[in-house]
Amino acid sequence: MKTQAGWRTTLIVGAALVVAACSSGGGGGSGGSKGTVNIAVNPWVGYTADAAVVKYVLEKQMGYTVNLKDLKEDVSWQGFDSGEVDVILENWGHPDLEKIYIDEKKVAVDAGQTGNVGIIGWYVPKWFADEHPDVVDSQNLNKYAAEFKTSESGDLGQFLGTDPSYVQYDEALVKNLGLNFKVIFTGSENATIESIKQAVNQKKPLLFYWWDPHWLNTQIGDELTRIKLPEYTAGCDADKEKVACDYPETPLNKIIRADFDKNGGAAAKMIRNFNWTNEDQNAIADMITNKNMTPEQAAEAWAKDNEAKWKAWIPAG
Repeated sequence: MKTQAGWRTTLIVGAALVVAACSSGGGGGSGGSKGTVNIAVNPWVGYTADAAVVKYVLEKQMGYTVNLKDLKEDVSWQGFDSGEVDVILENWGHPDLEKIYIDEKKVAVDAGQTGNVGIIGWYVPKWFADEHPDVVDSQNLNKYAAEFKTSESGDLGQFLGTDPSYVQYDEALVKNLGLNFKVIFTGSENATIESIKQAVNQKKPLLFYWWDPHWLNTQIGDELTRIKLPEYTAGCDADKEKVACDYPETPLNKIIRADFDKNGGAAAKMIRNFNWTNEDQNAIADMITNKNMTPEQAAEAWAKDNEAKWKAWIPAG
């Protein structure tokens, strides 16, 4: 969701993709009774929920073999070129990568929306907003910078980022809005969740990056208040060095390898048909995270209660 992985990570993982592709073949293999589908899985639990339910339908209901590949967002797109990745199930908007792999190289295609709407923003705990109502306007954040200071941020207020490979331009926003804050990245979704829970339960001031869909919002979403950044307008985020506006709401879509889209048969059609809601995704993510269920168990449990929904994804015949 979220991409700016370092060159070292990209080169190392990208090289691994090439080696794997040479040793195992591309996405159209014949490992299952009907073939193999290679799905990239990006590092947040909502995406894991997507992948789990698509895997369940493809394997248990349609007879395919599914390989799930844990990859960062930008590295996933490299797999379209090598044949190592057949589908990205949750694209949070990467116009630069779309230009390279869809428009120029023509190795990938837009496979339609997932039904999820991605919402990224800056937040504080509701209790802090209740005590300081004007903090919700980003123009007033400097007034409270001292409240958010930590040992890591020094004399500046701390802004808590998540994984820097996610779609984000928090450092540019801090700079371009003239905010006396320092972005500190937790490095993972789980670490961010723990910080948010502490901020809510222990009343610790926290200014942080957050998003929906996410299972945590079903539990404490009412305890979070979004900061009003300068309004998003089309193109205001085009130059990531000069950006000074809020994040857009992003209808999430699927990206399919062009050859797989053409020759992947019912599997490719099923993925094109895959469509659900933020609530569906959050339900599975909650089972994985809080109910000690594996992704496979959570997907099966959801499927039992939503048979009409997933059956509609399977192409006729």
